[in-house]
Amino acid sequence: MEFSNSNYCIILAGGRGKRLWPSSRMERPKQFVDFFGTGRTQLQSTYDRIAGILPKENIFVCTCKEYEHWVREQLPELPEKRIMTEPVNRNTAPSVAWVGVCIHRECADARILVIPSDQFIINEEAFRRNVLDGLKFVSENNIMLTMGIKPSRPEPGYGYIQIGEPTLFSGINKVQSFTEKPEREFARMFMESGEFLWNTGMFLANVTYLRDFFLEVIKDMPYRMANLLTMEPEEARQQYVATHYPSYPNLSMDKAALEMSENVFVMQCDFGWADLGTWHAIYECMQKQENDNVVIDSEVMMEDSKGNIIKLPKGHVGVINGLEGYIVAEEGDVLLICKKSDSSSLIRKYVNEIGIRYGEKYI
Repeated sequence: MEFSNSNYCIILAGGRGKRLWPSSRMERPKQFVDFFGTGRTQLQSTYDRIAGILPKENIFVCTCKEYEHWVREQLPELPEKRIMTEPVNRNTAPSVAWVGVCIHRECADARILVIPSDQFIINEEAFRRNVLDGLKFVSENNIMLTMGIKPSRPEPGYGYIQIGEPTLFSGINKVQSFTEKPEREFARMFMESGEFLWNTGMFLANVTYLRDFFLEVIKDMPYRMANLLTMEPEEARQQYVATHYPSYPNLSMDKAALEMSENVFVMQCDFGWADLGTWHAIYECMQKQENDNVVIDSEVMMEDSKGNIIKLPKGHVGVINGLEGYIVAEEGDVLLICKKSDSSSLIRKYVNEIGIRYGEKYI
């Protein structure tokens, strides 16, 4: 397999994963957990997937101080200079801006894929083909490109991209609008209209445009990350980042690209995808067992129960009778039993309340 040395990837691995609590905990969020019992964590699976598409030495992983040790432990083959640890947590846009400049120093014609570390891909070959097509497109066009998936259900936990004007490249359109996590009825309208795609949170751009994009989108940026392009030596660059990074706005790539820029396009992809960020989303993408139950790497005896998702620790056995449409998840010292429908908002509330009432060790 021939790799292009100009293709790079930034894996984002600093998220807290609160919506999958209690299986995802602050101490060890979902991307560092072997959630499905495959022997590989979500971060490791993402790294494996990308390493089959572009050179391993062109893969960067961006994380925060609290999780740097997990990255080192789970990806021992990753060179030291490819682990980018934020001085402070400032969401995904600052991460991409910073790592983008580091890539620019190495390769002036780099094409970059930005990808979260916690996604479920069904068709690996289709994913590879879509990524390579997207990287080729951004190498020839100064635009921001995102990857979209045709909705299969009215999922309120995802973002929705409205398809706009077509381009000369088949399957790539201008982004007309973006709606983040709509109410279920709006999600149903979006799906039925045929005009919307799910936002995967994956973005592609050439490195020159990526620099210009951030300078345009964040006009009042208190410092210019592009200064790092010519700054020497390495110690000076590290000090510059440590000093100025806290001044960067708390901004996600989704918001920066899809809400603050007009020069963004979407590629309709066909690789089969799920965001492993919520219990409900995992339930929808997993193969159902008897009575539409989903049991994830757990020992469970179920009777007269339907439409549940169960995740228990190793060595624990669950006996469940008469339950319908629930999440049953246990990890360490926390057990969650919660209605599956619209669980994301409920879990967010529970995490906050548990933290206040019993302390952060439970979240």
